[in-house]
Amino acid sequence: MKTEMRVELDGKLVAMAGAETRVTEALGETLSANGATVTRGHTELPDMLIVALPLIPDGGFDWSELHVQARETGLAMKALGSGRIVFLMSAVAAIPMRRHPDYSVEMAAVLAALRSLAMSLAPEVVVNGIGAGIIGDPACAGDTVMIGHTPIGRAGTIDDICNAVLFLCDPLNSYLNGQLLPVDGGWSVGYGRSF
Repeated sequence: MKTEMRVELDGKLVAMAGAETRVTEALGETLSANGATVTRGHTELPDMLIVALPLIPDGGFDWSELHVQARETGLAMKALGSGRIVFLMSAVAAIPMRRHPDYSVEMAAVLAALRSLAMSLAPEVVVNGIGAGIIGDPACAGDTVMIGHTPIGRAGTIDDICNAVLFLCDPLNSYLNGQLLPVDGGWSVGYGRSF
């Protein structure tokens, strides 16, 4: 029997920014089911900001507007005294893929920005990220060749991503900051990378 992860998000306003995908759609539903009010194009300061980057490696991308939005929202949260920012990104932020050099560089830049924001906005605001591996069938995150290098030997599910984001949004999770949580079936733990 599958048990859904639950966290207490009643009364929290969560703003979603960036890529609109099957993953972010499900994430919005998951956050709402846990009591949050989820919005896109927010005008008021949210309690949490989800910054969604492209999860399929199909070249480089420009995330400069999202970076500005994350920084400005984070500074406003800091001035108010609390907040959370969660980046939804690829596991290639930490481990580049030879097959996707431009995408790997852009994701690494996002990870550096995440960590810079975590340092500058703490202790009022915590900033973390999810590093998605191959997710879904058909894939909605990652590259299908990742499965052959994933110790678990299968693609993850959208629920795996949603549950990890819930963990980072949980008010009881107050000490984790500046971290990339890989949700990749072990892809990032290392192996002889031949792709």
